[in-house]
Amino acid sequence: MTVLDRRSFLTAAATAPLICNCTTFAADPKRPKLDNELGITTGSFMRHLSVERKAGKLQLLDLPKLMRDELGLRVIDLMTATLASFEPAYVEDLRNRAEKADCLITNLKMNQKGLDMASSDRAVRKRSMDEYKRTIDVAHRLGCRWVRPAPGRKRPDAKRLTGAYRELIDYAAPKSISLLIENNGWMRDDDDAIPSVVRAVGRGLKVSPDTGNWTDATRYKGLAKAFPVAVTCDFKAYMFGPNGEHPRYDLKRCFQTGWDAGFRGPWCFEHFNETLAGQLKGFVRLRDMLRRWMKEAANE
Repeated sequence: MTVLDRRSFLTAAATAPLICNCTTFAADPKRPKLDNELGITTGSFMRHLSVERKAGKLQLLDLPKLMRDELGLRVIDLMTATLASFEPAYVEDLRNRAEKADCLITNLKMNQKGLDMASSDRAVRKRSMDEYKRTIDVAHRLGCRWVRPAPGRKRPDAKRLTGAYRELIDYAAPKSISLLIENNGWMRDDDDAIPSVVRAVGRGLKVSPDTGNWTDATRYKGLAKAFPVAVTCDFKAYMFGPNGEHPRYDLKRCFQTGWDAGFRGPWCFEHFNETLAGQLKGFVRLRDMLRRWMKEAANE
């Protein structure tokens, strides 16, 4: 597959709509632009979250203030498992706290267990679609611009997958929400999976590459194909070494691949540490790295 930069991709999509049934990636003028924004995916905090206030733990409702006051970050990429409740009062409280802290809740990762919107079992498909639609309603209440259903482990039937995406896209569109596709599950070892599904589904499906969810053999090829059409990125980092190195893979190369493709953010950190304090230090490290790399790249 030929890899296009962002400008070439958009030009091709605009000038040849009958040839390439591609997603339109136009910016919503009613929402803030996210260029150069940094944020956090809340899945990072799974082992450190608590519904009740506890020493060494974090309540999700306190995250917006912590992000702005202690980390200087704005973008919050939510995961369903980190929400204490789907009840309107809780959801609206979280949104209000985010707005008060000048944070942006951009995405809701729909990671409920046991769901498969492209299952061969009709009952599983219906249960999955019903739950995803309910979750899209929650995302709307949160003010999200995107939701991301979770892919299964096995490669699905293409017709069922495309139909499920289109049904959810049509449900979410009146709420000003688009769907995201992220390399996970069956897509991890296929560097062409994201662009091929986007071409098949078309309008309303946008891209969220995860730097860590590829196999080592497909990571950089997959990122090079996904970043030209990406609207957000999970910039994933595992444990850092004693000198700040990241032994799992080359974070700078991941960033540079995105930058060279024209992607400018948001870069949402997904990072893991045994302690909450250690994790916050890791976010500071990532924040400073990305800000330095963006400044250097902009000046080249």
